[in-house]
This record gives sequence, C-alpha cells and structure tokens, in this order.
Amino acid sequence: MDIITVLVWLGTITFAVTGALVAVRKGFDLVGVLVLGSVTAIGGGSIRDLFAGVIPPTALTDEPLLWAVAGTSLAVLVCHRLVPEGRFLYSLDTLGMAVFAALGAERAVSLGFGFWGTVFAGVVSGVGGGVIRDVLAGEVPGILYRSGDFYASAAAGAAAVVFLMSSVSAELAILLGVGIGLALRLGSRVARISLPVPRNGNDVDLPHAVD
Repeated sequence: MDIITVLVWLGTITFAVTGALVAVRKGFDLVGVLVLGSVTAIGGGSIRDLFAGVIPPTALTDEPLLWAVAGTSLAVLVCHRLVPEGRFLYSLDTLGMAVFAALGAERAVSLGFGFWGTVFAGVVSGVGGGVIRDVLAGEVPGILYRSGDFYASAAAGAAAVVFLMSSVSAELAILLGVGIGLALRLGSRVARISLPVPRNGNDVDLPHAVD
C-alpha cells in the first residue's frame, strides 16, 4: 500500500470521526450520524473532483472506503462517550484538513493545474467537508470568521508546498504539505494568530462546531 493510499484512508476516517462526533453532540439520530460522518469524510474531495471534471468523484466509486466511513460513523455513535471532545476533536479536524489539502493539491498537479488552481483544489479538499458538516449541524462555517487560528489559510499553505515540491517527488511533496498544514494551524493557535477582521463595534463570538 503506497503512502497516498494510506493518507487517503487516514484523512477519510479522521473526518468521518469528526462529522459523527458533531452529529452526536447535536443530538442527531442514526441516519443523521451516518450522513454527517459521510459528507464530512468525502465531501471536500468530491467537490474538488467535480471542479476538476472527475465524474463520478473518486470516493463514490471506492466501496471499501465508503463501508469504512459508515462503520466508523456507527462506531462513534455507539462509543462516543469514550471519545474525548474539545482538543481531541480539534486535533482530528486539523489532521483531516492537512491530509486532504495535500492530497487535493497532488490530484490537481497530476491533472495539470497551475499554482492558483492547485491551491484552490487543496483548500476545497481540506475544508470542504468541514464546511458541509458545519452547515448541516447549524453552525457558521469556521472559515468565514475569525476562529483564533488559521484553517483555510493552513490548507492553502499545504497546497502551495505540494505544488512547489511536486517536481521533486509527489510523495515527498504530499508529506511536506501535510506537515506544513499541521504546523500552520497548530502554530497559529499556540501563537494566537488569526487573519485581520474589520472592527465595527458589534463584534460577537460565534460558535465553531469543532472548537
């Protein structure tokens, strides 16, 4: 099994866990947990594939992966009391973002995308599933407001690294991309760095589904 396949499974299962945990926290039923776990796991990559003209999306033709997503979501439903939330959920979300941003960028490079197209594909892959999850869970997607750290920006950094290093080695580029994505998000949180926000005197703290 090559590194790309390993990362696809790692990112998919990780995002399935985050989606299912959010669904359980929101009081969703069995179908709701399955749906939220699934769209979080395969949503970003599927959107990327549609933009790239890959039809049907790769994830929807990978039966073992889809069964694993369903099984993971069911396992979370049954065992969610044993799974810590808070930082654990944040860490899983960060890992999934970094992995999918790098994989999405690698797919874009393989299809001949330029720099900005690759960055766009990486960001969509990295945060698309989380955006769908937040919307279905009734939350404002975290990428739309200041959340105290980088999210889409970290995905963009990961994708940029993959594009710049892809001529050397695809696998090395992906691993470096994952590392940069993790470092940017976790580092920005530790350093309390976020993107600038206009001050209008009416600032409010908005909830984030994975914080």
